[in-house]
Amino acid sequence: MTDQLEIPVAGGELAVFRLGASDHAEPAVLAIHGITASSRAWLAVQRALGDRASLIAPDLRGRGRSNQLPTPHGIEAHAQDMLAILDHLGLERALVVGHSLGAYIAARLADDHPDRVQALILVDGGLTIPGIEGVDPQEFIDGFLGPAVARLRMSFETREAYRNWWRSHPAFANSDVDDRDLAAYADHDLIGSAPQLRPAVSEQAVRADAAELFTMGEPTKRLTVSARMLCAPLGILNDDRPMQPLWLAREWAAAASDQRRVTLVEHVNHYTITMGAAGAAAVAEAVAEALSAG
Repeated sequence: MTDQLEIPVAGGELAVFRLGASDHAEPAVLAIHGITASSRAWLAVQRALGDRASLIAPDLRGRGRSNQLPTPHGIEAHAQDMLAILDHLGLERALVVGHSLGAYIAARLADDHPDRVQALILVDGGLTIPGIEGVDPQEFIDGFLGPAVARLRMSFETREAYRNWWRSHPAFANSDVDDRDLAAYADHDLIGSAPQLRPAVSEQAVRADAAELFTMGEPTKRLTVSARMLCAPLGILNDDRPMQPLWLAREWAAAASDQRRVTLVEHVNHYTITMGAAGAAAVAEAVAEALSAG
């Protein structure tokens, strides 16, 4: 069951989805997706959670059903949108889980408003990506994100054609991602009409958000709330270039070992850490543990 909410934010309304049981299982957890994704990246995690919690999953501005929201884009704008969600739903404090770009947004929210964040779960994101110093942001985006950005300029004759594009992506081929979840993820990302269907994600938004990673500083290193980081050993293309190398995450955790933890989720990549069965189970257990800790 998925309920859609329209939450007032700067410039319009943000599409936000309550995933899971129709009885609005509590507690509610704010789940923030990655840079070219949508709320549908959390379907497997919600299924793994069952009735232990419900995920409040927005489509970030420039993505999914929020793709028509105007600028500004960027980490701060997203963090303000997340604060608007908490305010609208009357959530004084919430557990916040963020994947990829969502981890950076979650960290900014917690850095700016620590009183509103019970704890953080950062999924394969949140720390400065190694090797970006001195690199042109736009070249980095094209080189590092690769097919995820290239697809934003493509069109597809049918929904099945777009589903097949994702099925053949290196991160998903021969993976443990439920094909129904992948189809829902693909379908939610399409706008227009056949035979000119195209991804809903705004390339302008992606580039603006990614460029800000070079200038935003490191709120993750300033966190005063409890935080746990889950790392994938494999990267965006199911390769050996992880988004958050384990050594970097452990270095971050060691700086405040009483409040920070790191977990390596074996045999997953940057996508399947939330969308695959094994990755989703690990994220769900981290969520459940954080909730039980209060």
